Amino acid sequence: MEFANNSWFQPPSFLLTGIPGLEALHKWLSIPLCATYLVALLGNCTIVLVIKATSVLHEPQYILLPTLATTDVSLSLSTLPTVLNAFLRNRSEVEVHCCLTQMCFIHTFSSMESAILLAMALDRFVAIRNPLHYTVVLTPPRITGMGLAALLRGVLLMAPLPILLKRLPFCKGVTLSHCYCYHPDTMKLACGPVRINIVYGLSLVLCSFGVDSVFIVISYILILKTVLGIASGDGQLKARNTCVSHIFTVFIFYVPLIVLALIHRFGTFTSPLLRVTMANLFLFLTPVLNPLVCP
Repeated sequence: MEFANNSWFQPPSFLLTGIPGLEALHKWLSIPLCATYLVALLGNCTIVLVIKATSVLHEPQYILLPTLATTDVSLSLSTLPTVLNAFLRNRSEVEVHCCLTQMCFIHTFSSMESAILLAMALDRFVAIRNPLHYTVVLTPPRITGMGLAALLRGVLLMAPLPILLKRLPFCKGVTLSHCYCYHPDTMKLACGPVRINIVYGLSLVLCSFGVDSVFIVISYILILKTVLGIASGDGQLKARNTCVSHIFTVFIFYVPLIVLALIHRFGTFTSPLLRVTMANLFLFLTPVLNPLVCP
C-alpha cells in the first residue's frame, strides 16, 4: 500500500495485526479463536432462549441477564469478520469505512455493557436492602427502560467517534495494533488537530465507564454494609453468594478495559505481545465467562 506524498493522506484501508512474531501460526491459532467465538455465541444465546422460554423466569430480576447476553453476542459479532480474516485467511486489510463502523459498534456495545452492569448492581442493592419493595421499585417497564437508556446512551456518545476521525489525515502509517478497530489505536495513526478527539475520548471514558464504575463501587459498598448488618448467618451467606457472581462479572469487564486504556495512553514501551493479549482479553473474556458466571 503506497502513501500519498502529502500530509493529508486519507487511506483507503487499514492493516490489522494478529499476534506479532507468530504470523506463521495464525491459521492454527484461528482454531481456538473459532472455538472461543462459538462458546460465547452459544452460551449467551442459550441464556436468552432459556429465559424467554421459561415463564417462571419472566421476573424483573431476570430481565437484565438476557440484555447482558444480547450485548455480549452483539460485541462478538461486531469483531468476528476482522478477527477471523486476520487469523484464518491471513487477510489483514480492512476498508477504512468498515473499520470506523466496527469501531463505533465495539465502543457502543462496550458502553452498553457498562451501563447494564450498573443496572445489575442497582438491582442487587434493591433486592438485598429492600427485598419487600423490590417488585415495586424495579418493575419490568423500569428495567426495560434501563436497557433502552443504555442503548441510547451508547449510540449518542459513540456515534461521533468515526466522524471525528474521518476529518483527520493519517500520515503516521496504516497498521493498527489489534485485529479489530479500536479508537485509541486508530487515533494514534492520525495527525493534524487531534486535540478534539483526545478531549472527546477522555470525556467519553469519564461520562460512561468512569461514572458507571463509581456508582457500581458505591452500590456494592452499600450492599456489603447491608449484608454485614444481617443477623442471620444463612441470610448473610445467601446475600454474599448473590453478589459474588455479579462482582466477578464487573471485574472481568473493567480490568482488561482499564489495562488496555492505560497501555494505549502510557504504554509507549510496552511489549506488543502484552498489548495484543489485553486487547484479546477485553474482546473475549466477558462474552465467554458471563454465561458461566451470571446465572
